[in-house]
Amino acid sequence: MTPAQLQRYARQVRLPSIGEAGQKRLLDSRALVIGLGGLGSPAAMYLAASGVGTLVLSDYDRVEPSNLQRQIIHREADIGELKAASAQRTLAEINGECRVKAIDWELDEAELSDEIRAADIVLDCTDNFATRFQLNRIAMTQGTPLVSGAAIRLEGQIMTSLPPGGPCYQCVYPEDLEHQETCAMEGVLAPLVGVIGSLQALQAVRVLTGHTEELRGVLLLFDAAGMQWQRIRVPPRHDCPVCGGQ
Repeated sequence: MTPAQLQRYARQVRLPSIGEAGQKRLLDSRALVIGLGGLGSPAAMYLAASGVGTLVLSDYDRVEPSNLQRQIIHREADIGELKAASAQRTLAEINGECRVKAIDWELDEAELSDEIRAADIVLDCTDNFATRFQLNRIAMTQGTPLVSGAAIRLEGQIMTSLPPGGPCYQCVYPEDLEHQETCAMEGVLAPLVGVIGSLQALQAVRVLTGHTEELRGVLLLFDAAGMQWQRIRVPPRHDCPVCGGQ
């Protein structure tokens, strides 16, 4: 690490659980963030600020006025801009040393598999079950840790899957879900996605610096109305079609 880097990340380096070795691991890490909306915005910003060396951002939507209520990586001037490009520009202003790759098209299965294989960790910041199941399946196959977050109304949740072995995201949710609620339909409180997205970045940093076992098999649920957290132990599901409960 350079003297400038030691100065920049001094508050993290002081932590016994990080130290210079942990900060060096962050600088050498590559994180893939899927979705640059309410969750991906704070997650990507904190990963860049924390010193993750390479960020790959995947989102093919464009910034809309309704996004600005909660998607803090974008600005009014970015309306109409591709979210991946808007996010890349913001991260460059936060940390110019962070290498940012913006992917502004929908990745096919092979492309997504290649990006997940190349990453040290994946953050699922999407808003639909089909994509979440796909990311979980590929990440478990490739052996890449996956941090899955979700938020709607006044409720949020987060879970990190750590291959090899389960439990994984699909141990919690069956793939044949009949009904899916969306923020567009149900609404969402702006700071809630900030809470969950920031926690995704936090768990990612913990994994990248070698602190994993306290996260395995833990589902966190947050009720913003009652300001209450619930911690649920998720056992591996032996009939899980992805991890098989191993």
